[in-house]
Amino acid sequence: MKQSQLFTKTRKEAPRDEESKNAQLLIRAGFIHKEMAGVYDLLPLGMKVIEKIKNIVREEMNAVGGHEFIMSSLQSKDTWTDTNRWDDDIVDVWFKSKLHAGGEIGFGWSHEEPITNMMKNHISSYKDLPVYVYQFQTKMRNELRAKSGIMRGREFLMKDMYSFSIDEKQHEDFYQKTIQAYNRCYNRFGIGDDTFVTFADGGAFTEFSHEFQTITEAGEDEIYINREKNIAINEEVYNPKTLKSLGVTEVELEKVKTAEVGNIFNFGTKKCEEMKLYFNNKDGKPTPVFLGSYGIGITRVMGVIAEKMSDENGLVWPESIAPFKVHLLTFGKNENVFREAENLYHDLKNAGIEVLFDDRDMGPGQKMNDADLIGIPYRMVVSERAAEHGGVEVKKRNSSDVEYISADRVISYLQEGGENK
Repeated sequence: MKQSQLFTKTRKEAPRDEESKNAQLLIRAGFIHKEMAGVYDLLPLGMKVIEKIKNIVREEMNAVGGHEFIMSSLQSKDTWTDTNRWDDDIVDVWFKSKLHAGGEIGFGWSHEEPITNMMKNHISSYKDLPVYVYQFQTKMRNELRAKSGIMRGREFLMKDMYSFSIDEKQHEDFYQKTIQAYNRCYNRFGIGDDTFVTFADGGAFTEFSHEFQTITEAGEDEIYINREKNIAINEEVYNPKTLKSLGVTEVELEKVKTAEVGNIFNFGTKKCEEMKLYFNNKDGKPTPVFLGSYGIGITRVMGVIAEKMSDENGLVWPESIAPFKVHLLTFGKNENVFREAENLYHDLKNAGIEVLFDDRDMGPGQKMNDADLIGIPYRMVVSERAAEHGGVEVKKRNSSDVEYISADRVISYLQEGGENK
């Protein structure tokens, strides 16, 4: 992409009413636009990051046997009354609306009930199980707190997966596979070392759950971790009984601030019994299906990474989810230099390397500042000065070191992982 063709512009200042660091940086860099508190639009650069995150998650969900689909965001009141979760005293985040023809609808905050209801059309025998389905979908929750940017929105993108199993053993096998798949996702996002599987309260879902919590000072949660034993406990369920069940003592644990980036719930057979989702077992006996639910906050992951992997100059994207791999800049009015930059731009594209070419008629200072703010992993500068030093100026966004590489070595340099061999 040529930056002159990108309609979005960088900003020196974020909106005055935006308190969160992640949203301030993402707005200033042109990744998102704020509609209102807790509601943000994804702009082209933001979309590219989100699609990278989704593709990682999609690969890992497919690898454990998940099938992608998508359900409606509009939800029927009748679907939720069987489990009492239409009641605002039980679930306090509903957005609801009256229909002109009479009755009410809800705007999806989760999908356990609708997907379970739908599965009545597809599950009738033990031969139909197990079933694992997932979707990427916009959820809407009437959050009381909406001051954490895209880390806690009233409208946000989520990956939610649902497992339908014959019994507890089949469910538990998949549950553990999903934990491993989630860990692989966070490792690939670049936050695996600071993300912990956390024993937690199930809230409006179940009595207990497992959360995936990432250490960040911007987080709204506090957990207790033992890095050596890889144990983490949410403050909500931190008590002597929980410590004993997990085999740790208070002195072994470190208290840290975190943001929840995923969660998984074991519903057992209760919800399927409430909604009358049964299958005939091998003996022909009607048996309730075992249900599990698994979520990853896609936009929340983006926000957490913006918080954690930024510096005083702007965003610092991990290569796996960056909108582009290379930010190519050119300075000055020399036509030969600009032609050389264009040639390099086309060479990078032809080599399958994603590149944002800053071909704008602007000074070096503004271009360099914008490159730091946008946070693409490699900044490359084609200029008269760089030519005097032997080629193209190269700087990694997470380093202060500058290298000069001949133009014919640039592609192999990138293909070798940024090693100047």
